[in-house]
Amino acid sequence: MTTPYPFTAVVGQDDLRLALILNAVSPAVGGVLVRGEKGTAKSTAVRALSALMPDVDVVAGCRFSCDPGAPDPQCPDGPHADTPGAARAARMVELPVGASEDRLVGALDIERALAEGVKAFEPGLLADAHRGILYVDEVNLLHDHLVDLLLDAAAMGASYVEREGVSVRHAARFLLVGTMNPEEGELRPQLLDRFGLTVEVAASREPEQRVEVVRRRLAYDDDPETFVARWAGAEAEVRERIVAARGLLPRVTLGDGALTQIAATCAAFEVDGMRADIVMARTATALAAWAGRTEVLAEDVRQAALLALPHRRRRNPFDAPGLDEDKLDETLDEFGPDDDPDDPDGPDGGPDDGGGSGPDGGGGVPPQASEPTEPAGESDGKSPESPAESPAEAPAAGAGGRQQQAVSAGDPFRTKMLSVPGLGDGAAGRRSRARTQHGRTTGSTRPRGALTKLHLAATVQAAAPHQRARGRSGPGLVVRRDDLRQATREGREGNLVLFVVDASGSMAARQRMGAVKGAVLSLLLDAYQRRDKVGLVTFRGTGAEVALPPTSSVDAAAARLETLPTGGRTPLAAGLLTAHEVLRVERLRDPARRPLMVVVTDGRATGGPEPVRLAGRAAGLHAVEGTASVVVDCESGLVRLGLARQLAGQLGGTAVTLDELRADAIAGLVKDVQSTHGTPNHTSRRAA
Repeated sequence: MTTPYPFTAVVGQDDLRLALILNAVSPAVGGVLVRGEKGTAKSTAVRALSALMPDVDVVAGCRFSCDPGAPDPQCPDGPHADTPGAARAARMVELPVGASEDRLVGALDIERALAEGVKAFEPGLLADAHRGILYVDEVNLLHDHLVDLLLDAAAMGASYVEREGVSVRHAARFLLVGTMNPEEGELRPQLLDRFGLTVEVAASREPEQRVEVVRRRLAYDDDPETFVARWAGAEAEVRERIVAARGLLPRVTLGDGALTQIAATCAAFEVDGMRADIVMARTATALAAWAGRTEVLAEDVRQAALLALPHRRRRNPFDAPGLDEDKLDETLDEFGPDDDPDDPDGPDGGPDDGGGSGPDGGGGVPPQASEPTEPAGESDGKSPESPAESPAEAPAAGAGGRQQQAVSAGDPFRTKMLSVPGLGDGAAGRRSRARTQHGRTTGSTRPRGALTKLHLAATVQAAAPHQRARGRSGPGLVVRRDDLRQATREGREGNLVLFVVDASGSMAARQRMGAVKGAVLSLLLDAYQRRDKVGLVTFRGTGAEVALPPTSSVDAAAARLETLPTGGRTPLAAGLLTAHEVLRVERLRDPARRPLMVVVTDGRATGGPEPVRLAGRAAGLHAVEGTASVVVDCESGLVRLGLARQLAGQLGGTAVTLDELRADAIAGLVKDVQSTHGTPNHTSRRAA
């Protein structure tokens, strides 16, 4: 986009704009994570922020944007003594989801280092973003090891590249902004905690505000230059205010009263660690500077809590983010200063002390230009939540028109490790063995293209026999390109875990179905932690349905499971055939991601003509294709038919009871079905 959309022309989304501004005022706040549905101006607002950032002075010719007033003494392009400086605009660097580690942190030319003894370093995106903005769209889809590197650099203010004894370090201080759609999967809690602030955004439900969004966007698309010129005054005002707030920031006082409120708030919401306290303190200080004050007030602490705590108070992946504002106000009142009876406006000095949240000097969002007029609406661009029907109030028709209510899931637990056998090439994760860029070294191979991971011992072994022919008779080693060997590594991959859940009448007993849902919920939690995609197929009555197509959003699967009704006959064959079709389509979409099918049933087949025979034939389709499968046997009682274990044999997989699924169970899960069924050509038929 050659002409960025003006920051002040964004309609609503006040929390988003305020969080971005606070990080521009004080990068020490730690960045912003923007969560929300698609089409809510997340990327537009972030890209627009770069135009408001003050210019930076850099050392002329330095690839690492060193400050001429205080150059980095360890800069790879240094030393910079008496080097002239030049002013340039602050950069906004975008990190693509598919970027490699070398593209992020930089690359060392190992070939030149070995052959010529030259330490050649090509800077990466972290160097480009130094003293600017680093923007990661869809950060939840970024590989975990890249997120770890990114957040470590943001926390330390420096990037380190160490490979085969060659080390490079350079400064990397930037404003980190990530955006994500929660429907596509969540970030791990420890990664969420590394973002300073978080903002939830949603499209306005007010027709007038939506009309204004469309009007402005169409005007911008028709004539970007004219549209930007209309907002130039508001943009300049915000830019000047950022500069003034930066200058005022060192003089802002964070008193003991405000610190006590911050500590009490973090303790009241039971956040882990001390990072939340530090981020709240920095955010409250930035809020005061943005409001033009030199003292942090209670309202600054409150706003800081609303921005810094929601993503830190989540206790498990299925908890909805957010903060109880009534509890927050009670905590601030309890630990706030005592009211002065002679001051009717309270300890904060009344509404005229400059501490309001309006655009005319308070601590709120930046002002917008007067034309076009922004319609009134919710301050954050959101509408009140519409009442949702409780799962217990949403009966579903069972067989013969009988109504069955959804049963709540039991408490989740830590499950046994289930994995796909063999060695895969799928996306990085934590479930099954795979060939990856990171992990333990298992061998070497000739490099295909650029060398990335040198296997030093294999390289020396390849070069050693040719030393006499290359004229080397004394110490040392002559290494040529043909001698270089690439290290092959083994790590873990994420899989597609497809749950096929029996919701028939035989599973409908409340106590039993609650335990089954609790087991599936536990497996979903395990899939979340192992970075899997998940899908949900259910079967009951006369057929089966895809309750949730394969997705990275484990939260969505948990929500569908909670409202799953039960009742009717057991069309087991239909469930297996539907699962077969889902896996067929997913193999075409993502051939590298190996599936693991988890069938949750008691094994009874009663729906449709010849249900037992057709169920066996459907299971045989999965066995022939080598689909790794696990049958969770839900049969209970003194008399057991063993049908679930029979089904596992037909699938070429393993069976496990609900009790055996627990990680602390004595019984093991590993069974070599391959040797039992004599299928050496299908190594993925068992799950261990």
